[in-house]
Amino acid sequence: MITFTPLSGAARSSQTKPLAYLLQVDDVRILLDCGSPDWAPEPAHTIIPDGAEEPAYHWETYCNALRECAPTIDLVLLSHGDLAHTGLYPYAYSRWGLKAPAYTTLPVQAMGRIAVSEDVEGIREEEDVGDELETKLQQPSESMDVVEGPSTLLPKKEAKRGKYVATLAEVQDAFDSINTLRYSQPTHLQGKCQGLTIIPFNAGHTLGGTIWKIRSPSSGTILYAVNINHMKERHLDGTVLMRQAAAGVFEPLARPDLLITDADRADVVTSRRKDRDAALIDTITATLSSRSSILLPCDSSTRVLELLVLLDQHWNYARLRYPICFLSQTGREMLTFVRSMMEWLGGTVSKEDVGEEGTSTRHGKRRRDDDGDEDAFGAFALRFKHLEFFRNPQALLQTYSSKDPKLILAVPASLSHGPARNLFADFAAVPDNVVLLTGRGEEGTLGRDLFERWNDAQRPDDKWDKGKIGSNIMMDGALRLRMNHKVPLQGAELEAYQQKERAAREKEAAQQAAIARNRRMLEADEVDSDEESDSDAEDEDEVRQALEGDLMDTEADGGAEVVGTRRKADRETGDVDWGIDGDEGLTRQLSFDIYLKGNVSKATSFFKSAGGQTQRFRMFPYVEKKRRVDEYGETIDVGTWLRKGKVLEEEAETDEAKDYRLKTLAEEDARKAIKEPPSKFVSSEIEVQLACRLLFLDMEGLNDGRAVKTIIPQINPRKMIIVHAPPHATDVLIESCATIRAMTKDIYAPAVGESVQIGQQISSFSLSISDELLKTLNMSRFEDNEVGYVTGRIVAHANSTIPVLEPISAGALPKVTTGKEVTRPRPLGARPTVTLPQSTMIGELKLTALKARLAAIGVQAELIGEGVLICGAGAKRNEPADTLEESVAVRKTAAGKVELEGNVSEVYYTVRREIYKLHALVAAA
Repeated sequence: MITFTPLSGAARSSQTKPLAYLLQVDDVRILLDCGSPDWAPEPAHTIIPDGAEEPAYHWETYCNALRECAPTIDLVLLSHGDLAHTGLYPYAYSRWGLKAPAYTTLPVQAMGRIAVSEDVEGIREEEDVGDELETKLQQPSESMDVVEGPSTLLPKKEAKRGKYVATLAEVQDAFDSINTLRYSQPTHLQGKCQGLTIIPFNAGHTLGGTIWKIRSPSSGTILYAVNINHMKERHLDGTVLMRQAAAGVFEPLARPDLLITDADRADVVTSRRKDRDAALIDTITATLSSRSSILLPCDSSTRVLELLVLLDQHWNYARLRYPICFLSQTGREMLTFVRSMMEWLGGTVSKEDVGEEGTSTRHGKRRRDDDGDEDAFGAFALRFKHLEFFRNPQALLQTYSSKDPKLILAVPASLSHGPARNLFADFAAVPDNVVLLTGRGEEGTLGRDLFERWNDAQRPDDKWDKGKIGSNIMMDGALRLRMNHKVPLQGAELEAYQQKERAAREKEAAQQAAIARNRRMLEADEVDSDEESDSDAEDEDEVRQALEGDLMDTEADGGAEVVGTRRKADRETGDVDWGIDGDEGLTRQLSFDIYLKGNVSKATSFFKSAGGQTQRFRMFPYVEKKRRVDEYGETIDVGTWLRKGKVLEEEAETDEAKDYRLKTLAEEDARKAIKEPPSKFVSSEIEVQLACRLLFLDMEGLNDGRAVKTIIPQINPRKMIIVHAPPHATDVLIESCATIRAMTKDIYAPAVGESVQIGQQISSFSLSISDELLKTLNMSRFEDNEVGYVTGRIVAHANSTIPVLEPISAGALPKVTTGKEVTRPRPLGARPTVTLPQSTMIGELKLTALKARLAAIGVQAELIGEGVLICGAGAKRNEPADTLEESVAVRKTAAGKVELEGNVSEVYYTVRREIYKLHALVAAA
């Protein structure tokens, strides 16, 4: 049985993001995606319930539901590397117990890490997320909690809650734990998920975007396909779901038992790609030529790649000199990851070098990169020479004046926080500047508000979902924005914080002194007996005399103390330069069998000498030469063995030891880190006078309504669940599927928290077939499997934990008798009654496969539509009417039902025989 429950991003919902769904296949609980909402919505979209002290956001229900089910999850599958699909996974992994095995592709792991790191770092630099409070609130002995700002002390009742933002260390640990797969790589799961097989396929839209195929022996095939794109882009190929050459659906993904897909854009008609690209380039060129600037909000890892490739190609073609500024803290790291995953890219990037010498240099040419290392295409592509990286707006203003024309790509695309929001506050007040939106943004954010403002100003035929390119609008009026900043403490606040710090240090020092005093008192109580003390003194004298005899010599010449020492730096580097530290400084003379003069050292040996201080002589300076190669001429790399030994030690250590080691290393790093000056978080409201221009161009890279209505009927699932769709789009897709006769009518659109059950509960058991029964089976081959009809008796043996299926003997069958048995005489010459064997046919007829088999044996066939195949003379054109009697029509009326119509002829029996061969006939003996 399959149970599906949307945690967030359900159908018929105004809040379509983030995406997170709970899929239960029998006893296995699978989490499909684990996205995070925008943690900084606009105040106008904050809901304050009656009697509540704190605001409750629309995603609070989702977070509570995920927190409750996280420890029970058995498998996690991530489909895309953006915040809407992977944003909350690090927090749930670190703090909510989501320790189940997670799978995704390598680019999704890398891009998800970049996107989440950018988001959490940007939020933590602007506001207090209260992550320390979640742990400290469980301690009843504390009455005050220190929030991220060192000077801010909040009582428990005022502590913030509801914003679940992970730390950078938690993000790294969570994504390191994810298992990565290649496209079309089947993975047979173990443990509680044993029996399930997962296979990732290319979904388009983002780098490494995945369609998940889940195969269960009891529930069939489940296809999870959300946010797919069938169109080929500059840096990506279209989804594998639609094969352009075959003009149909990819065969391994066709006809699943359950399809889980989204309908977010089922009612949208997208404009043509060349029109969108032309409008984007024309707007940028015209704005920069007029000495104005452009602000382009974008994401940090996924869709920004398409924009960068498009802009770089235009800059190279038009030879523009204006700077392209990318405001992101992880921009360089993102491009480094992408350059190392060139095999995952498609479009024009997979055929050309994009980013250094234009788009004409082929990848077979070898050149030298920035570091002087020679490499092939992969390391030299996507090096955008016009692109400049900045971590914050202050760094941008230090390089370029606000009056210089430039193109600014700033994160995030929602403009809810970070550099994009800070720049917009100053950018929107300058006339002739252009704010260019490439996505609608999440509901409740500044990006969505600007999109709604632009869409409402368009004519009805030019709106974004009508397939037309709208025009830019001039914004006017005022807009109030809440700005968050982190500022250092000054004046009285700084003094109060320092006073509290001194009080805390004095308290800690007093505690340490008390601990030391108690330790000394305990040590004073441990007094050894006199006999033990005398024995220890005698042993010490013997050891001292032996060591002094070996290590010291006495020389009467001058009575000066001479010590030969090797310098510390030389000992560390292995150099043979010896010297002494005398009054004249360091010398480089070597001494052999004579003592060195000069006041070298005043120190004596470890043990005291009764005869006063002794003189030291230097030993002959012998340096052992280490072998660099072994007996076979192979270079000895000691570092390799040391690293291997360290890896083996880490694998052998227990979880407790590993956690202790990681905690110790983290504490050492924290002590070595530069201490941040005391600061506090400040929130203020500003009023922005809008004077710039606003334009929206759809560059999200998703299917529109026409593609969705075409692809889903070709997939032809047996059952379908719609998610991630507003109410109108959900109804449009359901109505479109209802008009197709061959399309399934089992279509579900559950709301958030609503569970949908498909099928029945099936319990699977393990049986062992005996050799006697196995010899009597008549197996039929079906696809890659052999199937047969089995009738037997289950026997449990004492020496085996698995029951055995054995044949039923004639004596073991029970004889059922009734009180009155009437024996009717058999007619003369009649045969005895024989019970017909039970039989069934396994498989599904595909008319295209039947047509190919008939063509191989010389029978012509032609598809005439509506699921009908004409075979024989009827498939030939210009045939006389008398030969049409040998025509046969094969029609599929429903799932598992085939009708064969025609006169009794050789063609009829030939077609029937081939239909039988396309199925597996399973019969009982």
